[in-house]
Amino acid sequence: MRFMTTSDKPDPAADSSEAPVEHTGVAAQDWATASADPQYRAAVVDLLGALAYGELAAFERLAEDAKLAPTLEDKAELAKMASAEFHHFEQLRDRLTLIGEEPTRAMEPFVAALDGFHRQTAPSDWLEGLVKAYVGDSIASDFYREVAARLDSDTRELVLAVLDDTGHAGFAVEKVRAAIEADPRVGGRLALWARRLMGEALSQSQRVVADRDALSTMLVGGVADGFDLAEVGRMFSRITEAHTKRMAALGLAA
Repeated sequence: MRFMTTSDKPDPAADSSEAPVEHTGVAAQDWATASADPQYRAAVVDLLGALAYGELAAFERLAEDAKLAPTLEDKAELAKMASAEFHHFEQLRDRLTLIGEEPTRAMEPFVAALDGFHRQTAPSDWLEGLVKAYVGDSIASDFYREVAARLDSDTRELVLAVLDDTGHAGFAVEKVRAAIEADPRVGGRLALWARRLMGEALSQSQRVVADRDALSTMLVGGVADGFDLAEVGRMFSRITEAHTKRMAALGLAA
């Protein structure tokens, strides 16, 4: 599942000290080699299709969020971010075409789940929209980064590129913290909203994966090297931990 490109690194300084990852198995191969396995190919097509629709939906949502922006400066900032999201969509669409897949067909299986999530978590105001983009959508970004570590080198490079922060993370933190400082009561409402987003995002992620056999197999080790059921549990623990850090960055209690 993919909703919005936001930073998933609350502490960049800590990340920069990590040792380089040594890739093995599928992750050490390029696309030409790895895609010879039809199950792996199907999993990657699903992954790129889900990401592509997520980026397209993010573009549409930013345009809608701009209508709630309180100033022209904020509207312009969101327009710039929307443009970046659409560029990410184009990259994914072009890769699907390059590997001989029809982009619309690859995206279609994920439309209902993603649209359903957005209907259930429609923000009621500007601040809720910012929290959704920063906290809720970043959960999906964390998930895709975890999966990317097990992908072939060509696909991994593309996925990580489209997960780059478009600037929404810092923008959201600044605006939300300022609003809480101006009216501390806002913090309680936004904390409840963020907890709801966390639950909905994780539930939708699990549903999407469960409905797609190739993606499920990738996660439990049938395709992507190194993933097993225990690692899946650890993965969701890491995603939850990252959520807690983002809440703290916003000045909200997890």
